[in-house]
Amino acid sequence: MGFALGAALLAVVTAITCALPGVFVVLRRNSMLVDGISHAVFPGIVVGFALTGDLNSPWLIIGAAISGLMVAVGSEWLSRTGLITGDAPQGLIFPALFAVGVIMVSGQFTNVHLDTHVVLVGDLNLASFEHLIVSGRDFGPTYMYLMLGMFLINAVFILLFYRQLKVATFDPEFAELIGIRTRRLNLWLMFLVAVTVTAAFHAAGAILVISLMITPAAVAYLVSDRLPQMFFWTLVVSTIGAIAGFQIAYAFNAATSAAMATFYGLIFVVVLVGTRVVRNRRRRQATDQPGHSNPAPSEPALGSST
Repeated sequence: MGFALGAALLAVVTAITCALPGVFVVLRRNSMLVDGISHAVFPGIVVGFALTGDLNSPWLIIGAAISGLMVAVGSEWLSRTGLITGDAPQGLIFPALFAVGVIMVSGQFTNVHLDTHVVLVGDLNLASFEHLIVSGRDFGPTYMYLMLGMFLINAVFILLFYRQLKVATFDPEFAELIGIRTRRLNLWLMFLVAVTVTAAFHAAGAILVISLMITPAAVAYLVSDRLPQMFFWTLVVSTIGAIAGFQIAYAFNAATSAAMATFYGLIFVVVLVGTRVVRNRRRRQATDQPGHSNPAPSEPALGSST
């Protein structure tokens, strides 16, 4: 497998892996919590490397995921105290954790490939260098199979807990009444998000991984009125954006993850404008019909399904 093809496949796999849990993150309005998690995993990676001395050790993923989960748990605990409200708890926790990671890297690991540039935007091309070779055959980047494994974990988790996640997302009070432990379920979801962010860290960095996880789901939300439909469009948008972003980066010799994030943003703007135009046109057509009366506004089907 050629390097360009392997890098393109890695871009697609990384994009769909991040986008899958992003559906519930967007629906739960926890997008900025992902920002906190993506920054907080950094000190976990540094501590994991300090203990193992190996950037490819699975302990880095475990340590980073636990570090990222601290943002979700800490934010929830601070919110429950009632002393700090809104997104202030996240603003207190994740900058402190990220700063600790930066201090550790700049002070003790300057000779290791953990510089702030890679931390922020990642390097998908660098992640594609090491290929899996079996019996003389090249099966593409080794890192791609790590992301494929992460994609399967995300897919299995969502399939197994689809009903509970759906009810807890759209009607958490009803979910509590029927015996769903929403707090525990939310922590598992956030832990999965933290593991996904950690797995994609090498390719997308702490900043751009947010775009890979949130933007495709946000685009799908604009054009969907059912949850399965939203999952479908999320995967479609993430795949198209990954391929187009890779082609743009290849043509302009730019960072692949940055080109992907930019293209996702353009898709969102186009779809947002298009949906507003269509809705305004339908509203005018409905108003012009004889005997039209203004009905009471109703909640979108996606937001009201249980």
